[in-house]
Amino acid sequence: MASPATAGDIKDDAICSICLGYLTEPVTIACGHNFCRACLTQYCAAKIAGTPLTCPQCRAQFQKGEFKPNTQLSNIVQKLKQLGLKPGKGQKEDLCERHEERLKLFCEEDGETICLVCEKSRDHKSHTVVPVEEAAQEYKEKLQGALGPLRKELEEALVLTSKEKEKTTEWQRTVKNRREMMADEFNKLHTLLREEEQLLLQSLEEEERETLQRLQENVTKLSQQSSSLQQLITEIEEKCQQPVIELLKDVKSTLSRSENVKLQEPEAVSTDLKNVYKISLDMREALQRFGVNVTLDPHTAHPWLVLSEDRKRVRHGDKRQDLPNNPERFDPCVCVLGTEGFAGGRRYWEVEVGDKTGWELGVCRESVSRNGQVTYTPGNGYWVVWLRDGGYKALTSPLIPLPMSVRPSRVGIFLDYEAGEVSFYNVTDRSHLFTFTGTFSRKLRPFFCPCLNAGGTNAAPLIICPVPAQAGGNLCP
Repeated sequence: MASPATAGDIKDDAICSICLGYLTEPVTIACGHNFCRACLTQYCAAKIAGTPLTCPQCRAQFQKGEFKPNTQLSNIVQKLKQLGLKPGKGQKEDLCERHEERLKLFCEEDGETICLVCEKSRDHKSHTVVPVEEAAQEYKEKLQGALGPLRKELEEALVLTSKEKEKTTEWQRTVKNRREMMADEFNKLHTLLREEEQLLLQSLEEEERETLQRLQENVTKLSQQSSSLQQLITEIEEKCQQPVIELLKDVKSTLSRSENVKLQEPEAVSTDLKNVYKISLDMREALQRFGVNVTLDPHTAHPWLVLSEDRKRVRHGDKRQDLPNNPERFDPCVCVLGTEGFAGGRRYWEVEVGDKTGWELGVCRESVSRNGQVTYTPGNGYWVVWLRDGGYKALTSPLIPLPMSVRPSRVGIFLDYEAGEVSFYNVTDRSHLFTFTGTFSRKLRPFFCPCLNAGGTNAAPLIICPVPAQAGGNLCP
C-alpha cells in the first residue's frame, strides 16, 4: 500500500477541481488538466455565447468538445475508491495536532476542524459542531453556489475587456483617419497657396512691366523735347554772335519758333501698386477664388419642389405641381440639379442649410438615372453628404458618420475634378467635414435635396450663397 503522503498526492490528482470529488469519467483538455466529463460539459454550457472557453484551473483557452477520455486516470480513481480513501488531504494531515485524534468534527464558530477531545475542551464546549462530512457537504454546496456568480462576473469582465480592446482599436483607427485627413487638407492648402503665389507674382510682374514701359515712354519724350530745346538755344546763341546783316536774316522765323515752344508734360503714371495681396491660412478664403455662380435647373426638379425666381432657393412644397414628365426630372426622389456642368478644373460653392433637420448636398454624374429609387453612393455616380435623424453622414458604402462639434448652418462644396476629389466644409466653424476621392471621367453637376418638409419642421429652403467678388472660377462648357 502506498504511504499516506503518496496516497494524498495521488488523491489530489484524482480530484475534479469543479465538483471537488473523485473524477467521474475523467477527461483531459489541451492544457493537461482533468475534470469529470459531466462537470466540464456543464461548465461549457454555462459560458456566454461568443466568449472563449478557459480552463477552470489555469485559465488556458480550449475549444468546446476538444477533450479526451483519460482511461488510465479512471482506473486509478477506481483503485483509490477500493482502498477506501476518501477525497481530501493525506491521512497524516487528518489528525489533530494536539491530541493526534482523527479530525471528525467542524466548529462553526471558529471555522476549523477538531477532534472528539477538542469538542469536550473548554475552547469548544459551548460551540456548535457538526461532523466534517456534513460541514464539507454544506460548504461545498455554498462554494459551488459561489462559482456561478463568479464565473458570470468573469465572463462579463472578459466581454468588457474585449469591448474595450475593440474601442481602443476603433479609436486608433479614428485618430489615424483624422491625422491623414488633416495632412491632406494642409497639403491641399499648401498647393492652393503656391498657386496663389504664382498668380500674384505673375500679376505683379505684368504690372511692373506695364508701368515701366509707360515711364520709359515719358523719359523718351522728355529727352526728345530737351534735345530740341538745346538745339534751339544753341542756334539763338550763335545768331546773337553774327554780323548785323546775318543776324537779321530769318530772325523773325527764329523768334517765332522760340515763342511757340511749349513743354509737353509727361503722362501721369501712378506708382502705387495695384497688386494688393493678403496671405491667408484660411482654407475657405483660399477656396473662394474658385467660386462659381451655381443656379438650379427647373427641368430636373421633382414636382413637389418649389424653386425661387432667381433659381437660388429650393424647398419642399405643399402640393405636387403639374409639370412635364420629362426624362431629366427626378421622381420619386425630391432632388434637383444645378444648371451648370463641370468637366474639369476646380469649383467651389456654398449652400445655406440654416436650421433644417434634413438635407442632402454634393455632386453627381450628369448621366445618372432620374427615375426610380436611387442609392446615393460613388459607385452609382453620387458624391453626397446628408443630415438625417440628427446625424451627419457621408454616403459611402457603408455610410460613414461625421462627428460634428458645431452644427453647420452653411456648407461649402469644393470639386477638384483632375484630383478626383469632392470636399465638404462646415463654413460655420471653418472645419473640414469629409473628402470623397476617386476618378472622374464624365460631366458632374451640383446636387441638392431639401428633403421632405416633415409637417413644417423642415420647410426652410436650401439657399445657394452669392459668389464672392474675388472669385475667379469659370464654368466648363
